[in-house]
Amino acid sequence: MVPKVMLGIIDILPDKVVSFIATKLLDSYINKYANIKTSGMEKIKDIKSPIIFICNHLSNADGIVMNRLLKDNNVTFVAGVKLTDNKLTKLGFHVAKTIQLKPNSADKEAISKIVNTLKEGNNIMIFPEGTRSRSGKMIEGKRGLILMAKLSKARIVPMGIWGTEKLLPINIDMASERFHHAEVNIRIGDPITLAIKNQGEDKNEYYDRVMFEIMSSIAVMLPKRYRGVYSDNE
Repeated sequence: MVPKVMLGIIDILPDKVVSFIATKLLDSYINKYANIKTSGMEKIKDIKSPIIFICNHLSNADGIVMNRLLKDNNVTFVAGVKLTDNKLTKLGFHVAKTIQLKPNSADKEAISKIVNTLKEGNNIMIFPEGTRSRSGKMIEGKRGLILMAKLSKARIVPMGIWGTEKLLPINIDMASERFHHAEVNIRIGDPITLAIKNQGEDKNEYYDRVMFEIMSSIAVMLPKRYRGVYSDNE
């Protein structure tokens, strides 16, 4: 989908030039292929920063769509470092502000950057599942989100998305992923704050309960077939 010539010169062009080209290119794909329907934008109109936006994760198009939707909200995205290994997905790092996170590890440096970004009054967008769902159904969220919220005292805004798994379907070879015409739905939920630890509740029980509550706030906005491990939330 992306011209191979462009992918081949990404590493030799100045960052500003790549950012300009990548933004124009990805915008053109979204305009051509995605019919985006959004509800709940009024819920974040008057919320003061810092905010941690959270969302389920279905496709590499999620970040592109969310960056466009939240363009006026000064959002920095948290993304896995492996995405920089691929020239196609690397384009996203030239379009949106990002903090790279090492998946499945206690990446203290990245968490520190995220917390500092929030404390400075900026907002963060994170996909708590840590990876795209291959089945479309939600998988367990990573508990590091709770630490980020606690340390930064940020509000959490849940968002639910579906349709991007058809817009840019997952391919084992990410460089081979292609855009397709699709309807993309996005719902924005009410801001939430972390629950208080119950008396007699140990740390693991607390973290498990809070993560279930947080992830369920995403799941309730999705059609039932997408809710996965958070289907028991009604």
